[in-house]
Amino acid sequence: MVISIPFLKKTPTVAVLRLTGTIAAGGRGQLNDQTLAPYIEKAFTKGKPAAVALVINSPGGSPVQSSLIAARIRRLADDKKLPVFAFVEDVAASGGYWLAVSADEIWVDPGSIIGSIGVISAGFGASTFLERQGLERRVYTAGKSKSTLDPFRPENPEDVTRLKTILNQLHDVFISHVRTRRGSKLTDAQDLFSGEFWTGQHSAELGLVDGIGHLVPLMKERFGDKVKFRNYDVKRNFLQRFGTSIVHDAFSSIEERAQFARFGL
Repeated sequence: MVISIPFLKKTPTVAVLRLTGTIAAGGRGQLNDQTLAPYIEKAFTKGKPAAVALVINSPGGSPVQSSLIAARIRRLADDKKLPVFAFVEDVAASGGYWLAVSADEIWVDPGSIIGSIGVISAGFGASTFLERQGLERRVYTAGKSKSTLDPFRPENPEDVTRLKTILNQLHDVFISHVRTRRGSKLTDAQDLFSGEFWTGQHSAELGLVDGIGHLVPLMKERFGDKVKFRNYDVKRNFLQRFGTSIVHDAFSSIEERAQFARFGL
């Protein structure tokens, strides 16, 4: 029989949620709100944690999924009145930084890559190739903008203008999110929203993060040497681990490596 002694102080526990990979809807091994939802919910509710720690290693991806994940974290943090700490490993850039900003404090390694607060749209144009091969592209639409940015047709300046307008609007949302969460911590020393990225050491000087610090020592400093950690890692199912969709997974892996490579990783 277990006897509960109410006046004995309970050893604090920190829930650790690892967010590793690119951010995209529905991708295997990628971060998205649907996949992460049960893990985030458990991190905030299971065992009455003293805090939630986000361990982030992400070069970014979908702005919508970044927003959904960050919003879920903030809703639960406010509802449960729990502090949230972000610990960046190699990189928290673009959407990865969006996730980090959802925390109350952001801690990094001196060599972490931080920032890239911008929005990008990239693709290829194959109209000249088709022409050289004697191929004719035939497209019929109802609605003059239905074939906007068709990569197999010559680039239309009006399409580019519309795209840039959308990118600027998304950029404004990103900037607003960062300003709301970081507030007066941000420096005016240089343009923080140009898409540039910095090392962890420099990002601390710019106010993008709160300082240099690692998960275990900082949590022990905050909650005592006896603090416990409960880890929540997103796990792939049996079929994914044994390569049921080998081609799809291979392309996803290549795309993810390309995203990390942008930051020299």
